[in-house]
Amino acid sequence: MTAQPTPKGAWKITFLLFLFMLVNFADKIVVGLAGVPIMTELKLEPEQFGLLGSSFFFLFSISAIVVGFIVNRVATRWVLLALALVWALAQFPMVGTIGFTTLLICRVILGAGEGPAFSVAVHAIYKWFPDEKRTLPTAILSQGSAFGVVLAVPALNWVIVNHSWHYAFGALGVVGLMWAAAWLIMGKEGPLVQTVAMAAAEPRIPYFQLLTSRTFVGCCIATFGAYWALSLGLTWFTSFIVKGLGFSQQDAGWISILPWLFGAMIVILTGWISQVLMSRGVSTRGARGVLGSVPLIVGGLILAIFPHVEVGGLMIALLVVGSGLSGSIYVVCPPMIGEFTPVSQRGAMIAIYGAIYTLAGIVAPLVMGNVIQRTTGQIDGYMIGYTINAVVLVVSGLLGLLLLWPNTERARLTGQGETAQPKFA
Repeated sequence: MTAQPTPKGAWKITFLLFLFMLVNFADKIVVGLAGVPIMTELKLEPEQFGLLGSSFFFLFSISAIVVGFIVNRVATRWVLLALALVWALAQFPMVGTIGFTTLLICRVILGAGEGPAFSVAVHAIYKWFPDEKRTLPTAILSQGSAFGVVLAVPALNWVIVNHSWHYAFGALGVVGLMWAAAWLIMGKEGPLVQTVAMAAAEPRIPYFQLLTSRTFVGCCIATFGAYWALSLGLTWFTSFIVKGLGFSQQDAGWISILPWLFGAMIVILTGWISQVLMSRGVSTRGARGVLGSVPLIVGGLILAIFPHVEVGGLMIALLVVGSGLSGSIYVVCPPMIGEFTPVSQRGAMIAIYGAIYTLAGIVAPLVMGNVIQRTTGQIDGYMIGYTINAVVLVVSGLLGLLLLWPNTERARLTGQGETAQPKFA
């Protein structure tokens, strides 16, 4: 068969959505980056700051599911514009003098706006690229998160150090409005919408069977562990560098980039290795399930060593590597779910998967804040918190290794042989 051509303007849309995800993660990181000045000015205890970090995820999962179904009926162009406006407007109250409650409410609203971001952006891109050409634009989109942190951290930290943490939020609001304006002018709905209609001819599988399949459950558990580490990085990493290790706010800003650089490398490397293994005939059990689970276990074991080394550079290196290895699971789980899910149900299944694993964003920052507040000596509190993170990673990785069998899952749910290739993928 002749490959379907890519519509004109597809890469322009890809670049705009890359910037969309860049802004998305810059918005996420700012509270963690400004953690010490926020706690100092608002006189927050660690438990309160943990609650602030978790508040971002209070409506994150619910919003992701709701909007995931909405975009089946509403053009993604307008949904993306609405999300970007919510992000921008939620930042501006922080420019003035505010209290803890206002900051908390704004973070809840921001989380509700950002929960659906990645799934809607992926849905939009799939309207511009035929199936056989979606890997590269999807990879570019996913790297918007890493670049969002790498580019935003130095800029926002400069604003925090030289001006105020209040203006860092204001700067993000302005950037959000700029993106919304650019999208309103240049953003368009993709022309390949007929590919969605084709899904109606495919057999449907009851959602109960899909949601209780061992591979779906395994993906949720494994990615929950990875997101535990990520949410600690968003909320507590910079505070640990400043308060735990004694670095200045300025130096901590540069150090805070390291986990995201390493994580981006892991994501790209995992995707490449997975494709190479599959091209050599390795089953998706090995090329996806094992490849995604083992780094979680190794990362957890590295974090288990972390509290037992001297305070300094080695401790930072172990934290960066141990947490960063968990990024491998994000690359392999959506394709595994796609292996056994009909196209007409795939968007909802991926949205539900995202809603479940991001619940770790509520739990992890709260646990860390409570542990720090209840431990004598702040550095000891951080050590216990990261030890808990190590246990979560190892357990989630082992369960992933046990449960992730996408190739046999497909055969069981569709009644086809393991080597059969249904139209679902």
